[in-house]
Amino acid sequence: MRSLLFVPGDSEKKLEKGFGAGADVVIVDLEDSVAAGNKPAARDIAARFIAGHRHQTASAVYVRVNDLSTGLTDDDLAALIPVRPDGIMLPKSNSGQDVQQLSAKLRVHEAENGLPDGAIRILPIITETPVGLLAAGSYAGTSARLAGLTWGAEDLSAAIGARAARDESGRYTDVFRLARTMTILAAGAAEVAAIDTVFPDFRDMAAFQAECREAERDGFTGKMAIHPAQVPVINAAFTPSAEAVKHSQAIVDAFAAAGNPGVVGIDGKMYDRPHLRLAERLLARARDAGVSA
Repeated sequence: MRSLLFVPGDSEKKLEKGFGAGADVVIVDLEDSVAAGNKPAARDIAARFIAGHRHQTASAVYVRVNDLSTGLTDDDLAALIPVRPDGIMLPKSNSGQDVQQLSAKLRVHEAENGLPDGAIRILPIITETPVGLLAAGSYAGTSARLAGLTWGAEDLSAAIGARAARDESGRYTDVFRLARTMTILAAGAAEVAAIDTVFPDFRDMAAFQAECREAERDGFTGKMAIHPAQVPVINAAFTPSAEAVKHSQAIVDAFAAAGNPGVVGIDGKMYDRPHLRLAERLLARARDAGVSA
């Protein structure tokens, strides 16, 4: 997953644009972008649209349901699981236990709708509450459904009373840098993808490109988008370059040719096992993006 595009679930026009945007994942949103009084209608609109247009997109389809504390999650699942989404985004996840609770719900809905057990993946947003941020390390081993971990700043800002998540230069302040860092570490511990949060100002493409580059550098393998124009920028930033793929393949080949030792030399430089692991990860990302050595 490189690009994950949010689309409001109550707008057929926006859903149509989202399905054609070229994102790896379209996230049909039933949560923040839908007003409380419009949620029942949004479920119906989203379900009908997915059922009727699924064949028109190569994107995976996820649904962001309302969080478990709202009492709305079961209605969201009952309306959307019959149209067979690829995954569920769980907002305001407080720990790995929330993933397990959602997984148990999905198992029932899968059985009721003739879907294979475990077919639907889960992508939790793990930093939207203080409790969730402090429990970031609790996701390892929770569920085979876990597709990745991602984070958010806006709900956390409201929860702790922070007036802003970024300083005057546009950089995240300490609390939100911590949330970002904990997401990368938690994803590494759980051995799943780390997905960076949204960049709200979709008109500032220069700053957005810079944030994508920093996210890829630091270990994120994808980023969420709030506008179709952001999708190609994300895809470009998180697709390994041909040069990087060639270099990584050379490292993998050198270790294999030498009988997988602790260290190898290539063009006068030494590479050890962490370099091999990094090369293998990059090649896996390249394969997922359709890039070959």
